[in-house]
Amino acid sequence: MLNRRGLIGASLVGSGLMGAGAASAAAGSAGGVQLTRPCVISTWDFGVPANQAAWAILSKGGRALDAVEAGARIPEQDLKNHSVGRAGYPDRDGHVSLDASIMDEQGNCGAVAALEHIAHPISVARAVMEKTPHVLLVGAGALQFAQEQGFPREELLTPESRVAWEAWKKDAKYAPKANSEVGDYGKTSGQLGTPGGKGNHDTIGMLALDAQGNLSGACTTSGMAWKLRGRVGDSPIIGAGLYVDNDVGGATSTGVGEEVIRNVGSFLVVELMRQGRSPQEACKEAVARILKKKPAAKDIQVGFLALSKTGEVGAWSIQKGFSYALCDGARQDRLEAGESFW
Repeated sequence: MLNRRGLIGASLVGSGLMGAGAASAAAGSAGGVQLTRPCVISTWDFGVPANQAAWAILSKGGRALDAVEAGARIPEQDLKNHSVGRAGYPDRDGHVSLDASIMDEQGNCGAVAALEHIAHPISVARAVMEKTPHVLLVGAGALQFAQEQGFPREELLTPESRVAWEAWKKDAKYAPKANSEVGDYGKTSGQLGTPGGKGNHDTIGMLALDAQGNLSGACTTSGMAWKLRGRVGDSPIIGAGLYVDNDVGGATSTGVGEEVIRNVGSFLVVELMRQGRSPQEACKEAVARILKKKPAAKDIQVGFLALSKTGEVGAWSIQKGFSYALCDGARQDRLEAGESFW
C-alpha cells in the first residue's frame, strides 16, 4: 500500500502537479475508515440528517436502496440548501433544474436530468429504473413522466434563491471555481469558507450497505448555480457521478461534474477497488488522474467518496474542505474531513 501511494505521488511530481500541500497530504495518508454493516455514508455536512433518514431504514433490516432514496430526499426538501433540490440556485435564465441517479445491488439504475418543477428527482429516478426499460430521461420528457407517475408539479424557484439570482445578474459572470456558489450569495456576511469546502458543494452522494450485505447508491443535485440552461453535470450519469458493483463496492462524486464525466470517475474508483486498491487509494488515484490530464483543475473542486463491500470507506478531493458523513451502529452523526492534494 505504501509503495502504491508512493507511485501515485511520484506520478504527480513527475507531471509537475504536486505542491507542498499535496506532498504533505500524501505522506500523512492513512487508509480510511472501517464501518460495520449496516452502514451509510454521504457527502458534505448535510449528509448527517440524510444519513439519519437512511439509518431509520437500515437499522430495522431494510434494503439499502430504500435507505439511499429516503436519505437523498432530506436535502432535496431542505429550503436552506441551495445546491440540492427545490431550493437550489437556478441557471442564468432563472430556471431551477434538477439531476439525480440511483443504482441498486443488481446493477439496475435510473436517472433524470434537467428536470424542472419536481421537488424529488431521486424518486423520479427510481421510478425510471423500476417502471421503464430506460436508464435516463431528460427535460420535458422527464417532467411528463414524473407527472404521469403522480409527482406534483411545483414552482421550485424560492424567494431566497430569486434574490441570489437577481444579485448574480448584476455582474452575470460565471466560471467554475471554488466558492463560486457560496450559500450567502448577494449578502454581505462574507462567509465564503474554505476553498473547495461546503460553500461550493453542489451534490449529495449516498452509499449504503445493508444488513444483508447489499449495496445501493443515490446522487442528487441542482447542479452549478448560474449554469447555461440545459447544462447537465455528472450526478445523473451512471459511471460518472455514481456507480455501484455489489461484488466490489460503490463510489460517488461531488464538485465540478465536467471533470468527473471526462474521467468516468465513479466507475474508475470502483474498478480500481476491484484491482485491489482500498477505497481511499482508489479515490486518491481517481483525483490524481484528473489533475494529470488537466493541471488547471487544481483551481476547482472534485471529490470522490467510496464504500467497499466490507464496509471500508475512503475519500479524496483536489482541495481541502471536502467532508463526508458516516453512520453505522457505533457511529451516529459523525462528520469526517476528506484527504486532499491541496
